[in-house]
Amino acid sequence: MIRAVKHNDTEALRRIYNYYVLNTTVTFDEEPVSLADYTEKLNGIISHYPFLVFEENNEILGFAYGSKFRPKPAYNTTVESTVYVKHGEHGKQIGTQLYAKLLQLLKTQNYRTVLGVLTIPNAGSVKLHENFGFTKVAHLKEVGFKFETWLDVGIFQLKLN
Repeated sequence: MIRAVKHNDTEALRRIYNYYVLNTTVTFDEEPVSLADYTEKLNGIISHYPFLVFEENNEILGFAYGSKFRPKPAYNTTVESTVYVKHGEHGKQIGTQLYAKLLQLLKTQNYRTVLGVLTIPNAGSVKLHENFGFTKVAHLKEVGFKFETWLDVGIFQLKLN
């Protein structure tokens, strides 16, 4: 079931996210995020943007949200999208279901453009974005450094309205 995030989801969301911090390059955070910091992040997002979770048998298996792209007023109708699926739960269409609902909500809230900012290579995430009609509009070479490796970032864009 997809539903809006609740404050008591924070620890489960943090655990999902911190797996990716410690084990992958899909996020450029290098240290696990504390509960206090993740709570602050969650509060900042939900005050302005939709934040959804995928729950099954009382367990959160993924989440997706919109967030501010850049702080200048001219970007107010542009939003960055984020989706994470719990490690070991891929291949069940959780990310696809979350993204479909998130994009629907962003459109009804009159956002014009959604940007996905992805570490490249990441075939699964690229495919997810392309399946929703996102187009790769930028490829930034070696802009991140994690696990002793220089990493590229791709920016994927979808116009909603």
